[in-house]
Amino acid sequence: MRLKDKAAIITGGAQGFGAGIARKFIAEGCRVMVADLNGDKAAFMATSLGDRALAFEADVSLGSDVQAMIEAAKDAFGQIDIMVNNAGVTHLPAPMEDVSEEDFDRVMAVNMKSIYLTSRVLVPLMKAQGAGCILNIASTAGVSPRPRLNWYNASKGWLITATKAMAVELAPEGIRVNALNPVAGETPLLKSFMGEDTPEMRAKFLATIPLGRFSTPEDMGNAACYLCSDEASMITGVAMEVDGGRCI
Repeated sequence: MRLKDKAAIITGGAQGFGAGIARKFIAEGCRVMVADLNGDKAAFMATSLGDRALAFEADVSLGSDVQAMIEAAKDAFGQIDIMVNNAGVTHLPAPMEDVSEEDFDRVMAVNMKSIYLTSRVLVPLMKAQGAGCILNIASTAGVSPRPRLNWYNASKGWLITATKAMAVELAPEGIRVNALNPVAGETPLLKSFMGEDTPEMRAKFLATIPLGRFSTPEDMGNAACYLCSDEASMITGVAMEVDGGRCI
């Protein structure tokens, strides 16, 4: 029960890595808001997690949605101890000059602007509490970029730098900020990263991971639980790789 009496918001929490983090947090005693663009999937996930979970439909690239999401969590829980910025999108693999402006704008809005939007509302609440934990889900793409995912790589590199900048500014307020860098996993984004999901493409991708497997939602849940627990009270500004050695 490492997160007992804590309350968390997890964006993109209805499936993939977000769902793995939500399940782990619930198992460790946390109350969880599952926030997702897909309201039906968020509701299904929250129901499966039990009475300490609730669902909220939100587009994290919209300031009004983010404001409503955080206010709803505050009203339901009375406090917000943990913010997991997990929602993310990518563009399909393509030469950098061929990515459409629409796709570029969406990647930047969801992967970058959303961090600003959640921080703008949440940080004052955490400052008032004198404590809090923010966890940003970045990517190995921000450490070791791969060709044809240029603007996605850039957004995750930005997120790693933003995590460190947030950490050093918010440390005096008792707020810790960390990031996780997963390698691709069995999530809805996997096909988008590879371009096509075939045995040949999977084998080629897995050959770059020394431990020989993808990141799982359970891997992410375990790492997130540690960084958001009091066991990690001396850890801030870290971008922890959960990648089976991919970035070595």
